[in-house]
Amino acid sequence: MFSEKVVRGIQSFCFGYPFVMSWYWMAGGLLYRWLRERHQPPPGEPPPLDSYPAVSILVPCHNESSNAKEVFTALAALDYPDYEVIAINDGSTDKTGEILNDLTRRIECMRVVHLARNQGKAVALNCGAMLAKSEILVCIDGDALLDREALTWIVRRMLLDGSIGAITGNPRIRNRSTVLARLQVGEYGTIVGLIKRAQSLFGWIFTVSGVICAFRKRALQDAGWWSAKTVTDDVELSWRIQLSGWRITYQANAICWILMPETLRGLWKQRLRWSEGGTQTVLMSTPKIWRLSHWRSWIVWGNYITSVLWSLTILSALGLWLLERMGLELGSGFPRVSLLPAWWGAVLSATYLLQATVGLSLERRFEKGLLRTILWLSWYPVFFWMLQALTAVAGLPRAIVRMHRPRGTWVSPDRGIA
Repeated sequence: MFSEKVVRGIQSFCFGYPFVMSWYWMAGGLLYRWLRERHQPPPGEPPPLDSYPAVSILVPCHNESSNAKEVFTALAALDYPDYEVIAINDGSTDKTGEILNDLTRRIECMRVVHLARNQGKAVALNCGAMLAKSEILVCIDGDALLDREALTWIVRRMLLDGSIGAITGNPRIRNRSTVLARLQVGEYGTIVGLIKRAQSLFGWIFTVSGVICAFRKRALQDAGWWSAKTVTDDVELSWRIQLSGWRITYQANAICWILMPETLRGLWKQRLRWSEGGTQTVLMSTPKIWRLSHWRSWIVWGNYITSVLWSLTILSALGLWLLERMGLELGSGFPRVSLLPAWWGAVLSATYLLQATVGLSLERRFEKGLLRTILWLSWYPVFFWMLQALTAVAGLPRAIVRMHRPRGTWVSPDRGIA
């Protein structure tokens, strides 16, 4: 029989974990801003470089006929003197191939690779990397609009530090016609940037943002390139790059405008895939991280394991609370479960408001009007923490089952409501 002390401990864990993580992210974000970004030039004004090495931009495409023209027209207008664009048509069944061929006739720096059948994003990126002429590879998704100055910021960071093997950029959401989309604008504005800054400061980034990232070819060679065995190839590759001795860092000025799901079904499928792929990577990497040289990974690894335990705990507590509300007897010695302790609720509300303020203050340099999204952030604690818990629990068995099963093909995700 559970004791009152055990139940109080469970409740403290349920509400204490988000509280601790919010302060961890805020502290890391502010420290990163003070130590790394304080003296950087403002966005849109990158300083001139001593040299401009060639860059290859890889764009894997599968059924991107509705986005291709806009994406590659934006790439043709980048403010960088020496780059090539490689589009990889991964077995598209719509008019993507025809559109890409037509674009090559208008965009001089663009080439197209056509794969006969859909083999997955990892295979597409590996094909593009083998054909790339440059040491620096920039990868974006087939729906992403790269900022004009992004290449300069990426190359600048690579030139300043030869130990950097990969860079994760700053994705910004461009579709916001629904409440769900506006919630995600708030999420990216108040939490994603804080997490990237904190992880970059402490030395181990969980994953590059697959929609905008850059790599050195040597780092990819050392890590073994992209793998088709994982659901989220960007997460797994990020861990292998860092385990092979290279660093990954965050470059907030490398901006890319992206589309995000605007339906609950699309958002659920996206976050479930992220959860499954993250868990799969952590499970596969666990035997490899217990060397002193990899001590920075222990913080991220421990946080991920704790987040899964938290998800299991809070869903169990929610289930017990619902049973009590339904009038079911849990036993005469079973303490009553209180899902929303009054004082914890007030503390969390104040913490999330402070987190939103800190996050938006760091991100407002990169996007105007972000402060207007603070009205939507009161939904964030309830909606996104519960979504994380549900996808973590649902993704755990899927990750275990698919540990050694190649993913193979891919489908176009939910890109918002047209």
